[in-house]
Amino acid sequence: MASAKLLRQLIKTGAEGNQDAFHQVSQQVIREERAKQHHLLANDLEKILYGRPMQSDLPNFPFPQHVPTDRERNLPLLEMKEPLRRLEDVVLSDDTASMLDELLQEHHRADLLKSYGLYPADKSLFCGPPGCGKTLTAEIVASELALPLAIVRIDSVISSYLGETAANLRQVFDFISAVPMVVLFDEFDALAKERADEADHGELKRVVNAVLQMIDNYRGKSLLIAATNHERILDAAVWRRFDEVLVFEPPNLEQLRRLLAIKLRGLRREFEIDDARIAGLFKGMSHADAERVIRRAAKDMILSGKEFLSERHLRTAIRREDARKTRVKGS
Repeated sequence: MASAKLLRQLIKTGAEGNQDAFHQVSQQVIREERAKQHHLLANDLEKILYGRPMQSDLPNFPFPQHVPTDRERNLPLLEMKEPLRRLEDVVLSDDTASMLDELLQEHHRADLLKSYGLYPADKSLFCGPPGCGKTLTAEIVASELALPLAIVRIDSVISSYLGETAANLRQVFDFISAVPMVVLFDEFDALAKERADEADHGELKRVVNAVLQMIDNYRGKSLLIAATNHERILDAAVWRRFDEVLVFEPPNLEQLRRLLAIKLRGLRREFEIDDARIAGLFKGMSHADAERVIRRAAKDMILSGKEFLSERHLRTAIRREDARKTRVKGS
């Protein structure tokens, strides 16, 4: 946050109605936040002050020129993305939101921790059922820290050749050690399945050993996030390799209301979001399910030439979602 001196000046000039001085102090606050690498906060402050962030001050994501590829098929081992989603785009339980805030604070104030011989958590495990915000939250972490997001491509990393999967993983870890980024190992259970499972052959057990060793020895500049929908099949030794474990759960009724407020923002509608009946329509859905329903309902509204989103649009989209789930379960 800005220094106490600047905050006093800001409030004083605002209270006195001195617009010129208020803008000058506001600009100082923005510059101070940007100097601390708090680019997204600085951008938000600029939007409030000017209506938009100043383009010349937007963070330059340090995208590497080349990413490693596997030798078998020459496929990239990582997918590089510029994160666009923000903290206000996700709805989490209070416990998970609190842990996420602590994680971000540790990295925002890394210099303070290092002055005491401590370091921010750089290895986190996200677990929970599908569609509950794990991948979205990884993108938000990257966005809030003004870092690029690298998604490890499991389909490229896992090789049919003996020893090649571990070699691909070594390439990934060498690459992410050199350039600061947020790295998402999605479907992490594919690399770290319980070694006691007798159905798996020796090569998979060697992969798990390699993963554990690489995580243990990792001392790079990037923040590692592993995500899984199947935490129960993870090898027991995996858990202690992570500094933090964040559990993602399906939204309750209150979280659904907050999710609807985010996803329906900017849409003209015939109903109130606070209406318990509307939120009740989404009961039992994951975040991804609810977002898919709203997207379908919005398309229906637009294509039917209506100006307002109605409850009928929502119910029609929900029936399609229910039919989709029935087909998936039956396949």
